[in-house]
Amino acid sequence: MAFENYTIKDIAKALNLSASTVSRALRDSYEISKETKKLVQDYAEKINYRANPIARSLKERKSYSIGIVVSEIANNFFSQVIDGIESVAYSRNYQVVISQTHESSERERLHVEHLYSRSMDGILMALSAETTDFSYLAKLMEKGFPVVFFDRVPSQISAHKVIADNRQGAFEAVQYLAKKGKARIAHLTGAKNLSITKERLEGYKMGLLAHGLESSSSLVKYCEYGGLHQDEIENAVEELMEEEYDGIFISGDKLTTGYLHAMKQNYPLAVEKIAIAGFTNSKVARIFSPTITAIRQPAFEMGQQAALLLIEQIESKQNNVDFSTLILPTTLIEY
Repeated sequence: MAFENYTIKDIAKALNLSASTVSRALRDSYEISKETKKLVQDYAEKINYRANPIARSLKERKSYSIGIVVSEIANNFFSQVIDGIESVAYSRNYQVVISQTHESSERERLHVEHLYSRSMDGILMALSAETTDFSYLAKLMEKGFPVVFFDRVPSQISAHKVIADNRQGAFEAVQYLAKKGKARIAHLTGAKNLSITKERLEGYKMGLLAHGLESSSSLVKYCEYGGLHQDEIENAVEELMEEEYDGIFISGDKLTTGYLHAMKQNYPLAVEKIAIAGFTNSKVARIFSPTITAIRQPAFEMGQQAALLLIEQIESKQNNVDFSTLILPTTLIEY
């Protein structure tokens, strides 16, 4: 049986109303009486009417679609952020298109330019580990294209940004380890150029200083792809085993699980003697072995706030935007 695609004109003809009246009734306009709205909306539901998104976008010069660019959807944190974004987007009648960079700056640029060319109304993005050139993003934004950054944000660009309180979260992690009597605390972290790496490193150093503990560059190991490749974690773990450390603060989900895997596989006796605290939004962190102390980010809320800022910017009639940076608190959870 052929699928029938009804239009506003079909509804208008059936109900002996003008097309403009039907259109306003479907949009719940205050200009239309309650009786007429009910008549139109009941009939639209009866015939399973669906608005034509192409016609709507042409008329309003909007696609009602927003792009999301992240490193990896499988990442616990990013999947929760996306859930938050979608909860807001769908409530405001926006569809989302998700792209993964896998930490590649080249892929990131291709995705952003593709989303722009496909007439997305705006983009929400967390920068890839490789990204150091933001000029293409700045040029798009100069054209009036809305971009909101979250988690991994560029300091060089004026835009709305939503981040966790990375310094405080890192400080609390180190403070927790110090109060447990740990004297040499290592730090496993991501790409040096990322904002989250810099902020969490600052918090780590603040925590060491506050408790009179040694700060040594040999105790800080960088994984430039944030644990996307297990071999970089293996190398970092091997180097750390040359140091005498009794606690470690880890900067991200992939790094935490990768560290546990590397230690249990290669140093099964040593791993039980090292206290671990780190950023993770894993829903199964409580069953990690050995146990870890988690610094949890409000990922869902971050997604919601980022989506609200983007949609507000898309729908604003003002050319000048007062950009803001929202900093949301983290939570320390002891398992």
